[in-house]
Amino acid sequence: MDREKKKELIRRTIMENAFALCAQRGIESVSLGEIAAASDIGRATLFRYFGSKLELVVAVSVWKWQEYVDFYRGSFSEKRIAQMTGVEYLRMYLDSFIDLYRNHPDILRFNYSFNNYIRTEKNAEKEIGSYVQTVKGIETKFFELYDRGMKDRTLNPAFTREAMFSGSFHIMLAAATRFAVGLLYISKDASEPEQELVMLEQMLLHTYSTQT
Repeated sequence: MDREKKKELIRRTIMENAFALCAQRGIESVSLGEIAAASDIGRATLFRYFGSKLELVVAVSVWKWQEYVDFYRGSFSEKRIAQMTGVEYLRMYLDSFIDLYRNHPDILRFNYSFNNYIRTEKNAEKEIGSYVQTVKGIETKFFELYDRGMKDRTLNPAFTREAMFSGSFHIMLAAATRFAVGLLYISKDASEPEQELVMLEQMLLHTYSTQT
């Protein structure tokens, strides 16, 4: 293995272990020493790859979100996506949050911890540029579906694309996260969390669609 490939392997190993530990216990509860030990390296080696805990968790967040976005979109053929109406595209987008809860709750738990962590971390705004750009990338893709929905008239023009994105993204992400983290009390007679996410999706589609 050449030097560059070895460095990339170590970097990836550090991020994988950081993600696993932080998703399970929360970022603030995990030390860099624990991450280094799990990665079978010393703290000094870890600092050669990531200069701080904030730098590491930002890199992990960008990696996991981009990996998931690419994976989920890749589960649909580009031809199928191109043939979708605006509202069908919106449904695909909303379905991704249900898929996150069903199959990738660790991403939701990590993201919840990440958001809490950066609120209290000094100089966080200077370090999270790559994370902000990742979210911007998701927003840009949403604007594509919005523009398609305006063109084919399947989405309601009463909402701006910014309002529709904010409502869709924040409402679905917040609900899926609360279920994944366990912040909501669920009585034994209540419907399953996934069913409630589906109901929420249907309400959003009803609100934003012209096909009601």
